[in-house]
Amino acid sequence: MIPFISQAQAAAEGGAAAATAGPGMIGQLVMLGGFVLIFWLLIWRPQSKRAKEHKNLIAGLAKGDEVVTTGGILGKVSTVTDEFVTLQVADNMELNFQKGSVAATLPKGTIKAIK
Repeated sequence: MIPFISQAQAAAEGGAAAATAGPGMIGQLVMLGGFVLIFWLLIWRPQSKRAKEHKNLIAGLAKGDEVVTTGGILGKVSTVTDEFVTLQVADNMELNFQKGSVAATLPKGTIKAIK
């Protein structure tokens, strides 16, 4: 009978018990904060770091740099404009690419077939 009395008192008090944050609410907030922290550390921060490095790579392109594109084409930069880069991929063969398609720069002397 005592359990029914405590339930009746809680019902009579109405929303007073619901207005206070119990230990369950604090635990949920800690879990939510943990998920946000994990998301930030594992996904957002490394991605923004890679994007910043790629932006610096594209801004630093100059004539004579040896690069590889996202499609796997190796070439030496012959001209650079605001949006495009021209790569010399073979003797008498130059291809135009968007700057964003440059994936990485290579050490000087990596491409020996192009003069």
